[in-house]
Amino acid sequence: MGLTASVLAIDAGNSKTDVAVVAADGEVLATARGGGFRPPTVGVGPALDALAGTVTRAYASAGVTSAAHVSACLANADLPVEEERLTAALRARAWGSSVEVRNDTFAILRAGVAAPRGVAVVCGAGINCVGMRPDGRTARFPALGRVSGDWGGGWGLAEEALWHAARAEDGRGGPTALAHTLPARFGLPSMYALIEALHLGHLPPARRHELPPVLFATAADGDPVARTIVDRLAEEVVTMATVALTRLDLLEEETPVLLGGGVLTAGHAQLDDSVRDLLASRAPKAVARVVRERPVLGAALLGLDRVGADPAAQDKVRAYFAG
Repeated sequence: MGLTASVLAIDAGNSKTDVAVVAADGEVLATARGGGFRPPTVGVGPALDALAGTVTRAYASAGVTSAAHVSACLANADLPVEEERLTAALRARAWGSSVEVRNDTFAILRAGVAAPRGVAVVCGAGINCVGMRPDGRTARFPALGRVSGDWGGGWGLAEEALWHAARAEDGRGGPTALAHTLPARFGLPSMYALIEALHLGHLPPARRHELPPVLFATAADGDPVARTIVDRLAEEVVTMATVALTRLDLLEEETPVLLGGGVLTAGHAQLDDSVRDLLASRAPKAVARVVRERPVLGAALLGLDRVGADPAAQDKVRAYFAG
């Protein structure tokens, strides 16, 4: 009969997966890293097959064969029904006696707070927001793009910048330096050339993710259109946070609001200042902080919450990932 750990923590994102095996006292017995977790692209079964290799390596390194609890924070678990399906699929793998699946935004939130209480807004390729209270209440959004009312994230920023730049070049819109800075990123002479390159596949769609830094640099240089887009993102971030705080009855209490993801952790001065100014106006008791901790820490802490670990165990696992 194999040995059992207390928590198997999984943070599985679109581009990479981190796994940690944690003992009841908070000692991290082993970690492992694998590739991205993309059930919508490859299917749930193949996605879990890929995840299995990472889990197997972590278990082997830790010298255990299972865990009391699996705490899985997964990308693409955007709806409760998706969490339920993924929970069932993980139970079938028998990696632990119990399983809890959450959207991966919860991992970023829990990593940034001392107790399971607060709100997190994450802006990377997309945008999402979640909140939680110690009594188990949560607030969340579908976060499926424009169909669910979302705006923002790296993809949305690139799309917006391209739209304004295209209209500036052909006269349908007002002038903006984006009409020059966006194509210049790819060594192209005009927006027409960039539009053609994107449409014909000469530039892979994934390279649109190179455009948000150009947008922010153009805004920092004073371009009014670029600055308006950045301000709109700040508005969206604060709107999501304020709605989540309101849903959880935390608007009138001092509450952490964690900011994560590549866009919100990049140190863009205009965006950072606008978010803090808007929060101060609409949620004066919110305490904003950028989260730089690894999200797998949040998955581990959520797992320790679930198994009733004492604060010393949580401090120990936090110290490990801070090292």
